[in-house]
Amino acid sequence: MTSYSEIPHSKSTQSLHLDDSDDSDDERLLPPNATESQALLIPEDPIPRYMTASPIPSARIYTNAAPKDKWPLFKLRSKYYLPILQWLPLYNSQLLLGDLIAGLTLSCLMIPQGLSYATALCKIDAVHGLYAIAFPAITYACLGMSRQMSVGPEATLSLLIGSSIAQQQHGQPEDYQIDPLAWACLMTLFVGVFTFLLGLFRLGFLDSLMSRALLRGFITGVALVVMLQQSIILFGLVKISELAGITEASSSIDRLYFLIFHLHESHPLTTKISAISVLFLLTMRVTKSKLARYKWIQLFPEVLLVVVISILLTSYYRWDLKGLGILGDIQSNGIPWPSIPVFPARKHMKDLLVTSAMIAVIGFVESVVIAKTYSTRHNYSVSANRELVALGLANIASGLFQGIPAYGSVARSKINDRAGARTQMAEMIVGIFALFAIFFLLPTFYYLPKPVLSSIIFVAVLSLLSELPEDLHFIFKIGAWKDLALLSITFLATIIISLEFGTMIAVSLSLIMTVKETSYPRISIMGRVKGTHNKFRPIQDDPKEVEHLEDVLIIKIEEPLYFANTGQLKDRLRRLEQFGDMSVHPSESPRLGESSYAIFDVGNMPSIDASAVQILYEIVEAYHSRNVEVYFVRLRDQPMALFERSGLLPLVGKDHLYRKVSDAIEAVEKDMAKAGIIIQ
Repeated sequence: MTSYSEIPHSKSTQSLHLDDSDDSDDERLLPPNATESQALLIPEDPIPRYMTASPIPSARIYTNAAPKDKWPLFKLRSKYYLPILQWLPLYNSQLLLGDLIAGLTLSCLMIPQGLSYATALCKIDAVHGLYAIAFPAITYACLGMSRQMSVGPEATLSLLIGSSIAQQQHGQPEDYQIDPLAWACLMTLFVGVFTFLLGLFRLGFLDSLMSRALLRGFITGVALVVMLQQSIILFGLVKISELAGITEASSSIDRLYFLIFHLHESHPLTTKISAISVLFLLTMRVTKSKLARYKWIQLFPEVLLVVVISILLTSYYRWDLKGLGILGDIQSNGIPWPSIPVFPARKHMKDLLVTSAMIAVIGFVESVVIAKTYSTRHNYSVSANRELVALGLANIASGLFQGIPAYGSVARSKINDRAGARTQMAEMIVGIFALFAIFFLLPTFYYLPKPVLSSIIFVAVLSLLSELPEDLHFIFKIGAWKDLALLSITFLATIIISLEFGTMIAVSLSLIMTVKETSYPRISIMGRVKGTHNKFRPIQDDPKEVEHLEDVLIIKIEEPLYFANTGQLKDRLRRLEQFGDMSVHPSESPRLGESSYAIFDVGNMPSIDASAVQILYEIVEAYHSRNVEVYFVRLRDQPMALFERSGLLPLVGKDHLYRKVSDAIEAVEKDMAKAGIIIQ
């Protein structure tokens, strides 16, 4: 048995207490490369040669020192912070073909989508949807690290913009009305600023903040909200809905009620065009998923085809004179000068900032997940913090050039990947093609039917529902009822109350759950494996095979301790002392008697902060006041240094530090013998 007081503190022996993760004494002296299973093969004679060294050579670490001169160092760092400087010099014609096909394929999809999201969801001029494609795409191509992610306007975020505008316009006095375009652009600008700051302060880890269940519930709710909203346009009931009092601020329940009782008044021509468009787009979506191995089918531009055919038929038959709503003249003076939109009154700024922050969180969570998915699939690395910076600057550019928020899209990124995108050049081509559309193609969209735009949105949000059955099946399969409850709460809040409330619930519940999980320290009570004298394991692992020790409490701390997870340490420790298990309700009578010895196994606690050391100091003092001897096992270097500086080490005593639980138990047995306690 060896205590810390017997170990000289030198550089050569400082790490002795880091070994020995096993808690038993039946260890034999093994060669450095020998495993536990090999221990059974070791004979009594000297160790054979083949067990003293591994035939696998040591890895060679290639260390290329950073250049000392400022200019070479600047060029080296620039390639990291500006990814275009890394991939563009290595670009070749073989990469261009795949990127060109992918860029043109995405453009045929995104330009109609951008027009749709701007007019039908944000309720602003269609050209601003194209601005939201061009400038974010070019900015992200220069700064982003993901080669397959498609950045552009999203239905979920566009609806949040439109809903925010509607909420501000609803109930305001006639002498003060916000400018919808200024509000949308200013919100986009703040979305970019928030996202940029998240990356600047290296908060990319927050992408794991929102659980899959919460995100799925919110996205599903948004999808149904969009479908109900667009159904009014698909059936040609816009004017009737306005007479019935349905506004952009109306709830989804109000829209559903309206559709049920006014469906018989739908416009026949509009309904037929909508049905044909939705049916064709859905058929092509299913065909592409079924025939994924045929690349030429994946490249088929069904959205562009629907747009072109509907424009030609409407202009030829003049369906606009028969009650069919069309996009009409799109006002545009080319590329606007970058400008900061006019700020609204101070009382409206809070709503604008809160919604912007929520859009930023939802947008970057989905985008970072997409970037990581494709980087893993194609074996390259991405940094969540660099992605946040790139997405933040892309949205700042969109806000300055009168666009709407732009983030990654799962469906579009999948199309981009299947079409052959291998670098960020595909995204650059999308941006350039959007600029071309702004300058030369806007007049061609005059006869584009609004029901066709709504059909594009309707089918796009159906993809948001495609993963719901799979997630629900998995939840029921493993019995994750907590996740099901979270999904349901977020979904119902979004559908019944409002989109903003659903967003707030999703973000708030994520924060609460994160704080709750991190505020409880992971500690457990260890016991002795039955039939042994020096093997110790957590009792909760196998209560039938592991037994409590009389008069001795062994506490295992499973993680680093810091201010956030030590607030509950005293209460949880006291509850474990009384019941031995956190699953026992505190209203029951204590199951364990008072202990005279407490052993803390802290081998899994690599670090500790000042707040946690102070809490431990108070715990040790409380034990001493109850005449309980305290021991620490496998204490690491960083906690050791803080223990010494804080005075906790002198309080515990260096002779109460051990390398193994079995060593501490041996010391306890000797102390019991001195005290005259009979050990059975």
